[in-house]
Amino acid sequence: MLTRIDHIGIACHDLDATVEFYKATYGFEVFHTEVNEEQGVREAMLKINDTSDGGSSYLQLLEPIREDSTVAKWLAKNGEGVHHIAFGTADVDGDAAAIRDKGVRVLYEEPRRGSMGSRITFLHPKDCHGVLTELVTSAPVESPEH
Repeated sequence: MLTRIDHIGIACHDLDATVEFYKATYGFEVFHTEVNEEQGVREAMLKINDTSDGGSSYLQLLEPIREDSTVAKWLAKNGEGVHHIAFGTADVDGDAAAIRDKGVRVLYEEPRRGSMGSRITFLHPKDCHGVLTELVTSAPVESPEH
């Protein structure tokens, strides 16, 4: 089922300033950046380490690009900070269905495209003790896409 912590999503008002903080404070480097129009965010993935299942663990920094995005609404209510936790899985479809069968609400009927070509879905935070939880099946990554 779930194989690793894929990433921790952190909502921020200024992506560039937040990236600089993580670089200067912890020495983390940006592995990938992209704009996800569907989710209304500009993001940076900072690679923390590789994992035994061939994946990696990241910090995902998220800056909203429009006021109606989920992250913008979350920032307005909560301020900057941890937005969600994402678990890696080889089969997002199967694991989402198995978790749905246990009574947890899955937010997307079908997984969507996520960062770096991954397939993702989210679990309702009210069913996960207040934590917005993402399931991720990573796409093969040959090299960083900046």
